[in-house]
Amino acid sequence: MTRSSSDTNRPIKAGTFIKTVSPHIVEILGTTALDFGVLDAEHAPFDRSAIDLMMLAGRAAQLPLYVRVPDYEASTILSVLDMGAAGIVVPHVDTAEQAAQIVARARYKGGERGFSSSPRAAGYGTMTYKQAQEAGDQTLVLCQIESVAGLDNVERIAAVPGVGGLFVGRADLALSMGEEGSRSPAVLEATTRIVRAALDAGKIAAMFVANAAERDEFAAQGATWFVIGSDQSLLRQGAQSVAVAGSRAQG
Repeated sequence: MTRSSSDTNRPIKAGTFIKTVSPHIVEILGTTALDFGVLDAEHAPFDRSAIDLMMLAGRAAQLPLYVRVPDYEASTILSVLDMGAAGIVVPHVDTAEQAAQIVARARYKGGERGFSSSPRAAGYGTMTYKQAQEAGDQTLVLCQIESVAGLDNVERIAAVPGVGGLFVGRADLALSMGEEGSRSPAVLEATTRIVRAALDAGKIAAMFVANAAERDEFAAQGATWFVIGSDQSLLRQGAQSVAVAGSRAQG
């Protein structure tokens, strides 16, 4: 996509959540104009072996893959990045201190990420020590804001060096705020605050949206990095579009 945000001048990028543990999903998505995929290891059944296989498919399909990790333990972040993830989306970041710890675990220089030249991220030993570290420190770290506590601290989280952007988690934010849904006025107001905090800090404003119409709505506010639906929702919508209304074909 070529449209740009007037606030950041960053190109708008669109991807989708991948929730099905199959490298064929990545291979198929790689034939589209999507910019990236996000493996949802928080809510979908991805273990370490499955993530590794999906990363291999991403390299073959030339589709950058990010991972929404289930937690921000050092071993979790290290494993995902060593396997070649383009970056991480970290859920439930509530404080600047948590954000700083996440960044430290994802970085070599000035951080605490353990080094090995053997994983995919280091070219299986083909990169020099310096090259591997420089490449590793380019991975994107997105902090997901999805609670009242995270909202209260959002400007401080955005200001943490190494945080690449803020990812708006509207569904959990609605739950935390006691709202009925992700489009309640209070949640939309909070979303605007999170987007603005990211932009004011010179960071990426990222979010999940249900469809292209919502993408365009929030792009007008300056968000530029969108996860639109998932492989599951795309499959269901595609199947429903060709189904005969009110009936099921009999084989």
